[in-house]
Amino acid sequence: MSEVSLKHKIALGLIPRIGDINARKLVSHFGSVEAVFHEPYRSLIKIPGIGSGIAKYITDRSYLDVAEQEAEYISKNNIRTYFYLDNDYPFRLRQCDDSPVVFFFKGNCDLNSAKILSVVGTRNATSRGRELCEKIIGGLAMGHPDVIIVSGLAYGIDIASHKAAMANNLQTIGVLGHGFKTTYPSVHTSTAIAMIKQGGLLTDFLSDELPERNNFIKRNRIIAGLSDATLVIESGKKGGALITADIANSYNRDVFAVPGRPDDQWSAGCNSLIKSNKAALTECSDDIEYFLNWKSEKLKPPVQGKLFSDMDETEKIVYELLIKQGEMTIDDICRSLEIAIQKLSAILLQMEFKGLLKCYPGNLYRIT
Repeated sequence: MSEVSLKHKIALGLIPRIGDINARKLVSHFGSVEAVFHEPYRSLIKIPGIGSGIAKYITDRSYLDVAEQEAEYISKNNIRTYFYLDNDYPFRLRQCDDSPVVFFFKGNCDLNSAKILSVVGTRNATSRGRELCEKIIGGLAMGHPDVIIVSGLAYGIDIASHKAAMANNLQTIGVLGHGFKTTYPSVHTSTAIAMIKQGGLLTDFLSDELPERNNFIKRNRIIAGLSDATLVIESGKKGGALITADIANSYNRDVFAVPGRPDDQWSAGCNSLIKSNKAALTECSDDIEYFLNWKSEKLKPPVQGKLFSDMDETEKIVYELLIKQGEMTIDDICRSLEIAIQKLSAILLQMEFKGLLKCYPGNLYRIT
């Protein structure tokens, strides 16, 4: 990634009032990130959704200067930048219309890993909540040492989930509501440093951005979008955990909630999610494994003879790949075979009709 390209990618995310959705529209309209900043005001105001106010912001070249300084900081501090058009941009986030155009990551884990679970909850976690967090994450670790736990590094359930993940040798990602020059709360600094070696820290804010209230609400979309599902462990009637659950539901992702006593204020949010069918009742790691089809299954030995005669050449290639890998998402198959996603979707659907494979939640395919 060249410095000029990096500067423009960062600058695109700095333009006030533009938002992630309009930013994508601009790049699509002009053909490249750099072209957006070279367009005159009169061209910009003709684009639907871009008024005179936003057009003035775009033509303000000062954002490029700020972006250049940020690019220097990123290069010096071993920080990785993900832009929504990059090949390695997390495929789960790519499916979300309002995912960040650009974000920054410091760590050593794969953001496209096969199994990622977000764990959120109240900042006023009880001893029961922390114990449940440790129990569920510990149970998942026993059968799925490759699962990555995502949370927000906040007090309560967030920090409990990060610590439980690391205690069970799992990687864990903290999504921040501020830039990398700050750690909030500061008492979690040592945990954050350890997470860089056993997972990572992620933010879509510039390095010197301070922890403002609205930032934490905004970062919740990344917590929900980066994972296969969101687990809520303890929550009051209102709070960030419920916002994250609502966002996950809007992304068509699974949501789980641990039930509690009717008179427990820190279970009110979880009970409400379950009661309104916005979350599946979850008591242990087995429930999550069941709903996400993470239960280990022995693949039946393939019977090739007549079976192969019923498949065309492309179907055979897909079938053999799944036999070899065991299970894959549609995005992984697409990358491995270099087949257009529209064509691959039709092939997989036809193979499912033939009873050759089955689609599970998260667009995960396995041979039947």
